[in-house]
Amino acid sequence: MSRKLMSLVALIVIVYLVLCAALFVFQRSLIYFPQPGTLNAADTLVKMPDADIHVSTREHSGPKALIYFGGNAEDVSRNLPGFAEAFPDYALYLMNYRGFGGSGGSPSEEAIAEDALALFDQVYASHPQITVIGRSLGSGVAVRLASQRPATQLILVTPFNSLVEIATRQYPWVPVQWLLKDRFESGKYAAHISVPTLLLAASDDQVVPRASTQRLLGHFPKGVATIRVVPDSGHNSISERREYLQWMGDVLNR
Repeated sequence: MSRKLMSLVALIVIVYLVLCAALFVFQRSLIYFPQPGTLNAADTLVKMPDADIHVSTREHSGPKALIYFGGNAEDVSRNLPGFAEAFPDYALYLMNYRGFGGSGGSPSEEAIAEDALALFDQVYASHPQITVIGRSLGSGVAVRLASQRPATQLILVTPFNSLVEIATRQYPWVPVQWLLKDRFESGKYAAHISVPTLLLAASDDQVVPRASTQRLLGHFPKGVATIRVVPDSGHNSISERREYLQWMGDVLNR
């Protein structure tokens, strides 16, 4: 091998390693895209040792509550009007991740998981029947929470089996399995779920492959989870379809 070729190969390797290092250092900025809360809604505060977590809330007396975890770039407060109309018998708690909607701190999988547990415990004190809903990234938060707390029902919207699978698809040239910190391994937690679970998939999801959702479904104990595919919908447009709230309502309003 000539010296010039060796120098070129060395340069390519150095550039590749630098790119991998940059992705490792800045990876959370590629996962989480904090949004300000735009809807003027009542707030519930969850006080964590290192941050105050804001939860967009619609109070309602009675035993039933809904806790919602949104996507990685979602203003969850925008769901309040639709949820309030579709689920009138439920108190609504839509958690703003750290850095989102006025919440303090910076998002990470472990921090969000701890915040979710604290929110559940706070809501459970007055609402013993809690349905947990998670969309996209939030499906990873929701399934982990439901494996650790006595949720009544679980609904996962455009869910994936693990974030490693999705990141590998987006960055096939990067050793994602070695670099990724926040892995959201939903399949691992699904195996411990025993409450009725609905998976809502988009017919034309451009972000989460159907195969990943099917793998997640396969990790649930037999008879626990079912999947329904919302027609003519994509990853971001699924909530615009009539079936989105209707099929959730089939579960919540029984």
